[in-house]
Amino acid sequence: MTTTTERTYAYADLPRLMGRMTGDEKHGPAATSTLDALWVLYDRVLRVTPERVDDPARDRFLLSKGHGPMAYYAVLAAKGFLPVDWLDGFGSYDSPLGHHPDRVLVPGAEIGSGSLGHGLPLAVGTALGLRAQGLTDPKVWVLVGDAEMDEGSNHEALAYAGPAGLEQLHTLVIDNASASYSRPGGIATRFEAAGWSASTVDGRDHAALYEAFTAPHPGRPHVVVARVEPKDHAGEPE
Repeated sequence: MTTTTERTYAYADLPRLMGRMTGDEKHGPAATSTLDALWVLYDRVLRVTPERVDDPARDRFLLSKGHGPMAYYAVLAAKGFLPVDWLDGFGSYDSPLGHHPDRVLVPGAEIGSGSLGHGLPLAVGTALGLRAQGLTDPKVWVLVGDAEMDEGSNHEALAYAGPAGLEQLHTLVIDNASASYSRPGGIATRFEAAGWSASTVDGRDHAALYEAFTAPHPGRPHVVVARVEPKDHAGEPE
């Protein structure tokens, strides 16, 4: 697979790329809350490129917070995974870029997502599968929203992953204060109680994000809680 972009894009280009996606999209805060963390991951951390989307040794990124995927699509386009022109048709009937990503249609997408609480269990399974194949170098990343931590499936997954010592597993929680049942600081504490390494950072600070993403955590899975500005609670959980 060859690169589909005609130029090199930078972080400063992302708002313009996101602006190309118009239409009936009700999850704007879900998209903008993830923008900085996604950029740092794809620009500086993840070992995956358009040429390596089928390489068994690639890092895996799973977007569990699949509603409001405009930032995800913009970053994939900027990094050459999909043509920038696709952004203009976002959400239309014949566009591969739906309001929830489809792994069959979106180059570089590892899972279809949008239903809350699916991504972290799938990431645990992915890490176990890599371990079973003897592939110990690839890292597995999953991005979830803080409201997703209200789902029991996530608590079952994180409770298993810590004692299992899934060092290849990394969870990024975007905390925009939209969870119904959490308390300040409770997300990181919950992971730590299950044996995870945990960092809580400013979700807009690229240097802090990179440091947290690359922190060593031998023998344990790692979670980064990225705090961003609170969302308007009038809508759905994000």
